[in-house]
Amino acid sequence: MISLIARRIVELLLLLVGISFLVFSSMYIAPGDPSTMIGGPTATESDLENIRDNLGLNDPFLVQYGRYVKNAVQGDFGYSYQTKQSVYEAIAVRFPNTLKLAIASMIVAIIIGIVTGLISALRHNTWLDATSTTFALAGISIPNFWLGALLILVFAVNLQWLPVGGMDQPLYTWEGIKQLILPAITLGTGSAAMIARMTRSSILEVAKADYIRTARAKGLKEGKVIWIHTLKNAMIPVITVIGLNFGLLLGGTIITEKVFAINGVGRLMIDAIAMRDFPLVQGSVLLVATLFVVVNLVVDIVYTFIDPRINYD
Repeated sequence: MISLIARRIVELLLLLVGISFLVFSSMYIAPGDPSTMIGGPTATESDLENIRDNLGLNDPFLVQYGRYVKNAVQGDFGYSYQTKQSVYEAIAVRFPNTLKLAIASMIVAIIIGIVTGLISALRHNTWLDATSTTFALAGISIPNFWLGALLILVFAVNLQWLPVGGMDQPLYTWEGIKQLILPAITLGTGSAAMIARMTRSSILEVAKADYIRTARAKGLKEGKVIWIHTLKNAMIPVITVIGLNFGLLLGGTIITEKVFAINGVGRLMIDAIAMRDFPLVQGSVLLVATLFVVVNLVVDIVYTFIDPRINYD
């Protein structure tokens, strides 16, 4: 276990270096000039040149990248070109909203996905199976922006049961929970569909195993065969899908945050790209990459608790 954690930390460091280089290179060669965004339409060429000098944008690429890495290692990710706010502070303010949305969406996805997949597998080739398969295909196919707009129209505008958007209330209040419901369903539907499909196929595969037939031959109750022997052994590929989807949700909330006017990291990232705010883009991408690797490390650790035969040493 210790070797696994050490190996993943090394992988994380190498990944962050690679991602930082790719993101920095992409922003460097992308069309547009941050100085024009900062100076505004009234800035003269002399003003723009002074802005570039102050930001170090006239330095060679490797000098700029080396300076960024040196500062990042010291915990300094720079300041936003637009707001002059520290990148760390800008992300720290918005990250709790993204994290709450991702966790709520994952809870929705796990509950719906596992229950739907389990019912589908236990009622294989019945109308329940066909219904769940249709749900899975629809969940993967429906775009988030369309589903979000539809949910807002039905439950916020017409029925007025839930708020249109925003996430400015504490989570422990009823208003805070209500603000999470629609965006969590919007973001979690696609993941729920994938989890349902994986749960169904994994259970059907495990159900053919010899030890399942042996358990039934011993006279074990069907409930115990399903919950203890079948479902537990079928969960490893399902957990893999859950872990990957949770990592993607942490970085893929951009559209949902836009639709529901949530002040999160995804919305911050897309606004920073539009404004050519290099430090914010780089800091946001590095955060998402770090979280993705950490989530996958947690998934690997969970494997060992589900199946003690798995050994990473």
